Amino acid sequence: MMEPADNELSHSDQISRLRLIRSSNIGPATYRQLLSRYGDAQSALDALPALAKTGRKRKIMLCSKADAEREFEQLAKLGGRFLFDGQSDYPAQLAATEDAPPVLTTLGDTSLLSQTTVGIVGSRNASAAGRKLARRFAEVLGDAGFIIASGLARGIDAAAHDGSMKSGTVAVFAGGIDVIYPKEHDKLAAAIRQNGVIVSETPLGTRPQARHFPRRNRIISGLSAGVLVVEAALKSGSLITAQFAADQGRDVFAVPGSPLDPRCRGCNDLIRKGAWITETPDDIFRALSSFSLPTPARPSQDTARPQTTSAPSMETASVHSGSAEEKIVEALSHTPIQVDELIRAVSLSAATVQESLLSLELSGQLTRHPGGYVSLMK
Repeated sequence: MMEPADNELSHSDQISRLRLIRSSNIGPATYRQLLSRYGDAQSALDALPALAKTGRKRKIMLCSKADAEREFEQLAKLGGRFLFDGQSDYPAQLAATEDAPPVLTTLGDTSLLSQTTVGIVGSRNASAAGRKLARRFAEVLGDAGFIIASGLARGIDAAAHDGSMKSGTVAVFAGGIDVIYPKEHDKLAAAIRQNGVIVSETPLGTRPQARHFPRRNRIISGLSAGVLVVEAALKSGSLITAQFAADQGRDVFAVPGSPLDPRCRGCNDLIRKGAWITETPDDIFRALSSFSLPTPARPSQDTARPQTTSAPSMETASVHSGSAEEKIVEALSHTPIQVDELIRAVSLSAATVQESLLSLELSGQLTRHPGGYVSLMK
């Protein structure tokens, strides 16, 4: 089945895609593997029960059509919309990342997501000077045509949103876009909805949990050409965002500070490791002067085709009998290994290994890691 291009996705196609990513044990990497293998989301949904074999740690729980339709209706009532990876208005900068969300839930002006963006993050218990600096950077960068992205947290995030309210600001939520966190930022969130855009990959009604924040952070960095860190303690969430930015090939900027202030030690450490030392917006302008929006690194989902249409080979059939999959499980451990290295180690075809990995992940035995690594679930 050929998927419609760009914004011509039919409602049924969108429902199928939403059902796929909302089903249990389906993350962005698995979603794309399934879409690539089966050509469209509905075919992938039809194949899931057979792929997720019984007797494993977890059984696959498919998102129902009724639940997906309900989420569409609830989002429409809020005045929001979905953006699916592969559509022309899905942000190209984010689409170029390895772990881009298959669908974004949005409220506000989604055209901002197609413009060049700088992320600004930092300490929640920021100093008055740090908040003032973040607000000033956001104002100047905004006046120069950059959109500012942050996470609506207390401190530096709030100051960055406030400073870029007139020029354009993006708030990435860890939970659903209808769940304001922290609660005291309800007025700020309302202003962003009117003058910017709110974005999340989690379903409506999701209460943010600790595991959601790193995934939010990789969206902030993924949307951005570069990420500025203003005040950050060692081992803080802001440094996680900076690491995502570095892994995604983005520029990382850090404002230096006193070694006597714990809120500055993270920034100083980033500079020590190669981040741009940043004292004025001009430092960012110089670094990003030649930046241009990228082309997505992978084929558009809208042109996906099944990898195979013929009957399974004898080798593929052996996966279903368990022998090939057992060989793959034996070769895996809790230490991540690249898929290409695994293929060489087990002397099986790439198609057989990929199918087994899908089955293992769907049944809760496999974890995928950035960079094409996999390991057994701990």
